[in-house]
Amino acid sequence: MKNIAIIGSSGGNLYNLGGKNPRKLLDEIKSQCHAANFNIAAIQFIASEVSMDQAKANSKTSLFSLDEEGQIIQSATNTLEKINEQAKQTDEEIAAHILNKTVDGLIVMSADAEHVNQKVVNAAVGMGIPIVGTGGTSMATISAKGANVIAKSGTTGTTNRTRAISFVAAMAKFWGIKYKPTIGNTNKGDAENSGSIWKNINIRGIMVSALPGFIAMALVLALSKIPLFSGLQDIFDIMIGALPIVIAVIAAKQVSNLDEVSIVAGVIAGVLSVDGGIIGGIIGGILAGIFVHYFFQKCISWKFPMTTVNIVTGGIAGLLAGLLVYFLFAPIALFIGDGIKTVIEAAIGFSPILAGLLGGLLIWPAILGGIYHAAILPIVLLEMEKTGVSFLGAIDMVGLVMVSAGINLANIIAPREKGEAAAATPGFLINMGFGTFVEAAYPFMFSNKIVFAGAILSAGVGGALVGLFDVRGTAYVPTFTTPFLSDNPLGFVIAMLASFMLTFAITLIANKKKRVEEVRDKGMNA
Repeated sequence: MKNIAIIGSSGGNLYNLGGKNPRKLLDEIKSQCHAANFNIAAIQFIASEVSMDQAKANSKTSLFSLDEEGQIIQSATNTLEKINEQAKQTDEEIAAHILNKTVDGLIVMSADAEHVNQKVVNAAVGMGIPIVGTGGTSMATISAKGANVIAKSGTTGTTNRTRAISFVAAMAKFWGIKYKPTIGNTNKGDAENSGSIWKNINIRGIMVSALPGFIAMALVLALSKIPLFSGLQDIFDIMIGALPIVIAVIAAKQVSNLDEVSIVAGVIAGVLSVDGGIIGGIIGGILAGIFVHYFFQKCISWKFPMTTVNIVTGGIAGLLAGLLVYFLFAPIALFIGDGIKTVIEAAIGFSPILAGLLGGLLIWPAILGGIYHAAILPIVLLEMEKTGVSFLGAIDMVGLVMVSAGINLANIIAPREKGEAAAATPGFLINMGFGTFVEAAYPFMFSNKIVFAGAILSAGVGGALVGLFDVRGTAYVPTFTTPFLSDNPLGFVIAMLASFMLTFAITLIANKKKRVEEVRDKGMNA
């Protein structure tokens, strides 16, 4: 196992590109070192509250180092002048480790090679250990001393993650060690590794993450119906055009997990994918994420400077993905999206009541079977893409949210057992306040077949009324505001109240029946 030392500071330009969050910066390096089976033997990192370009002797500063157990620790805050004096002791200790051959490589970030980090740099030069780092001025000074610098870069365009990967990749290549960067949540260690890029493609996850954008659009649409805010219709049109970009950014980031680099690629791809609608945005974002991943790895292996790596991965990857969608996939994506919406409209046109009834009856089995987020929610968002409201979105509110609220309210007013009222109260409040958390009804549905059947029946009745009144709406917003976000507020209110009151009544009856049975059973056993 190779031992690595880390020295440096929060820097000037580095401060604005991750240095002002030193723990996250160091954690990223630690994670990548772990992936390469490197041990971090020592740290001396000076973190100031301001960029070192503006720092003064009395600027609040702290020192990050390692404790005896190898954990990253932070000193008490003091002035920069005093922390520098404290850091000189750490400088001597790390230099001794290098001279004793217990440190094999050095990572440098905006170091002060002439003062605070002088002894470490001189020891590294004398022992010829490999050095990687960032910070134009500091790396130039270190190189001038004759150091064995195997990779260096400026900080412009870099992120904590891309810098860390660049550092460790250069070290691993120098020593001939196999290394696969850890991409994703660094707290999960090797669970999310670059080798499983294709496993990061999750349409359901992309759509769920994009939902707030669609809700924001629906809110703008509702406000635009008020005469005072009629000018918001233009804003609504702009937001519809932006949805593919939002989805592309989410897709690119989820697939590549390279933070700002993937976000830039996603924006570029999304802008060029607008003509393909949200399906075009999904395709563009996924392609951008894949290209970012592979371009990044290739550029690292070719020893490109980190700034260039980010330009290639963020700019060219996004551009290539966007052009592919613009010239090739956009017409196909638009055709698929329009086809799905046409099928829905055809079903509603054939028999809106039957379509609503079937939608309501099937929506609970769909969510219980895991189909809702994979199939129904994407269709809801496809419907909302053009008009801001959705037929299935209305059934979602009526068949899931209002049914769950009815079940929870019944268990608050007349619970089957003591303690169930306390369990039902938070669920009811979230149902009504946020238009979500339908899972709160699960315990009551699963423990009583009548309640379960009543939920499905009530959802079916509510869905049929949605069809009868030809309602388009949405969930995931405060329940009391939903009618105002629909195209038929009165019809939506009637459908919502019907499913709510029916499931409320059925649950009350089921609870009473259960209590009577329990009393009877106790009497027989007495």
